[in-house]
Amino acid sequence: MMRDARVLIIGGGIGGLTAALALQQKGFSVAVYEAVQKLGEVGAGVTITPNSCHALNYLLGEDVVDSICSVPASGAIKHYLTGETLIDTLRGDGPKRQYGANYCQVHRADLHDALAEAVRANDADCLHVDHRFVNLAETASGITATFANGATATGDVLIGCDGMRSAVRRQLWGEEEIRFTGFVAFRGLVPTDRLAPEFLEPDSAAFAGRGHTFTRYKVRHGELYNFVAFTRRDKWAAESWSEPGERDEMLAEFHDFAPEVQAIMRAVPADQLFKWGLFDRPPLKRWTQGRATLLGDAAHPMTPFLAQGAAMAIEDGLVLARALEAAEDWREALQRYEAARYERGTFVMCESHVNAERIYKRDPDKLNRRTHRNAESMGLYDYNPVTVQV
Repeated sequence: MMRDARVLIIGGGIGGLTAALALQQKGFSVAVYEAVQKLGEVGAGVTITPNSCHALNYLLGEDVVDSICSVPASGAIKHYLTGETLIDTLRGDGPKRQYGANYCQVHRADLHDALAEAVRANDADCLHVDHRFVNLAETASGITATFANGATATGDVLIGCDGMRSAVRRQLWGEEEIRFTGFVAFRGLVPTDRLAPEFLEPDSAAFAGRGHTFTRYKVRHGELYNFVAFTRRDKWAAESWSEPGERDEMLAEFHDFAPEVQAIMRAVPADQLFKWGLFDRPPLKRWTQGRATLLGDAAHPMTPFLAQGAAMAIEDGLVLARALEAAEDWREALQRYEAARYERGTFVMCESHVNAERIYKRDPDKLNRRTHRNAESMGLYDYNPVTVQV
């Protein structure tokens, strides 16, 4: 029976830990292998939309989710130059009443820590750091992962949760084209006490510019403001969340944005400003080969233009566990998982690219509720990974 299965998870990010916790709660034996020497996440904000909040409430409990997440009371899309509100995006308890779960934001490290703590509480020896995946070998009785440190691990199935540059994906499908999207993001965290009160309302806001977009929102219950500022570049070499950014370069790029944006950019501590080039991969025709499959960005690399990257990985993790619980053997389990997730994951991945071009080309002077398109207007919030058929 599948309950006796041992699951190997390659990658200890949000997707990998969500999958591990969900599998543990379903009674499976799980081992997580992470390449870095210390488990953790970079400092950045993450949007948790109702579709993924369902999963976190189910796995962590609403009290824990509420303790780490900030629910914006209100939001707006503003004109980049004037700061005028173009679209009100009222939040508060509205999403919970409509979809059954909150729309909220969280510091990525806080979410990661909460998931890791819950996983360790179930099994103190589940997480293995300093294990960089090298290759896999499958037999009739199982699948074995080999790591750069010489260690090996054998299980019944292996899940590649190792992100955009997934080594598991490369082992399964070979080398692929890695394409720079043409978008670059500056991102940072600003202590709220560095900002004047008039720059703190509403709780979240996006400034729509011509080929530029600036988004900011509260994390840690208002102690910090997370911001992301998108622009275009012809070329980019690095693919990293943690390349230091230059304040003067950012200010020059967004020189004509409203005073609120300028104030936030000037207030960011130098060690909290980063620059991030956005890359993508072609969609895969399938995620599963034999006893191995993919999850999160390894399966469907997400650009951030629908704010669904973390959400899709969280959904994947819970649905995977439910598929294993429902199946009689590993083949059926992985078939159920991919059947339940492939279409949605690939659709959101592709639509995020489409939305990026829409954002880049839009005229902020003509933006209104009718012309605006986002994850909610596309119906993505209606999905519930706790109850969806697997």
